[in-house]
Amino acid sequence: MRQIPTVKSTSGLLLFIRRLNAILRPINFMEERKRKYGDFYQITFKNSPSTIMVSNPQAIEDIFTASPDKVEVGRGNKGLSFLVGDNSLLLLDGKAHKNRRRLLMPSFHGESLQECSHKIVTITKKVCDRWQINKPFKVRPYMQEITLRVILNVVFGIDSGAKYERLRELLTKLLETFNSPLSSSLIFFPVLQKDWGKFSPWGRFLLLKEEIRQLIYEEIEERRSFLASGTSEHRDIFSLLLLTKDENGEGMTDEELHDELLTLLFAGHETTASALAWLFYWIHYLPEVEDKLRFELDSLGENPDYKEINNLAYLDAVISETLRIYPIVSGAFGRRIIKPMSIMGYNFEPKIDFFISIYSLHHREDLYPNSKQFKPERFLQKTYSPYEYIPFGGGNRRCLGSALALLEMKLVIATVLSRFQLELVSKRPMLPVRRGLTIAPPASFKIKVKSKIG
Repeated sequence: MRQIPTVKSTSGLLLFIRRLNAILRPINFMEERKRKYGDFYQITFKNSPSTIMVSNPQAIEDIFTASPDKVEVGRGNKGLSFLVGDNSLLLLDGKAHKNRRRLLMPSFHGESLQECSHKIVTITKKVCDRWQINKPFKVRPYMQEITLRVILNVVFGIDSGAKYERLRELLTKLLETFNSPLSSSLIFFPVLQKDWGKFSPWGRFLLLKEEIRQLIYEEIEERRSFLASGTSEHRDIFSLLLLTKDENGEGMTDEELHDELLTLLFAGHETTASALAWLFYWIHYLPEVEDKLRFELDSLGENPDYKEINNLAYLDAVISETLRIYPIVSGAFGRRIIKPMSIMGYNFEPKIDFFISIYSLHHREDLYPNSKQFKPERFLQKTYSPYEYIPFGGGNRRCLGSALALLEMKLVIATVLSRFQLELVSKRPMLPVRRGLTIAPPASFKIKVKSKIG
């Protein structure tokens, strides 16, 4: 029988260096592994089952289509509990996960998207009104402000007030804890997670997290009272979660609500902000891309409907290529086998973990020739399967908010390009860096307004 290429785990100093390399040089690390071991290899451990690393479409299909009773995901995400709590959708499996997804899904599709569209455009205009001609600015903070304001509105149904502004400020500060490759080490080296007071990185993180917790608990108490009195007509996700009951007629506890709300707030804006920053880079780094995009947007005339923008083929291709070349999340959630199953012709026993490298999949030369070249046309010429192109993951764990994220990107780009002529401050190629659990544009990325339109 064929042997699976194997990486033997190490300990001590060598393991530390390898992990540090993955944090500080994530792209190089993934490319070196793929070059050396291929698209399906295992990492062995001395006293525990192997981990299988995957970037093969057939293997990905086997994993994504596996029966839910054969694989679990939530337990493998326990490492995220420090950020989102133990009751997050990300940490659920089986029936609990299925029911929670079914509850949340309508809020991110259909009529809900239509209601969001006007808010996205309004927020974008308000935030970008602060840009001044020929004055360079960092892109990330503005994109994060837009996406955070949007998700706060979607989740809580609010867009103003002292508590809203404080929550927005705290969430931004909390994520800035991991805004560089070096500070991201706090996540990957538990030994650094020590509370040495408010002036230490982890101590500051815990203080911010606690204040956010208190604000959310206050909001839960107030919203419960409003809903109980019948005077509230909130149609946001928060109210939906408060009103839901399980098969025994029980509602979600305050702790469950807190963890789910926190998950939606983080997952609903951080990655979209990074994707938007990349979009502004690629559109203005390659003049031919900007020209084609402006031509397509101009064809809609003034005040186009959000559905018209959402259906633009070239804009969609530019976004798809942006998410392909540097996927914000470089790997899909790990799957742990809980029953014997076959993948890629190999038989595996329970307790083995499978991790899918989205970045390595998206740079397969057999799928994406000249994969390092930014070429939106590839998405106009070919339709990729859900096992070949997976910027939002796949299977029953595909990102719940993918439709909202894509709409948000399209409307922000369309709104900004209709109002400004922009240019990069530096024409040097820009490479991704580690930002917490994600791969993002450098925080230093700047752009400037050449002129205003209209």
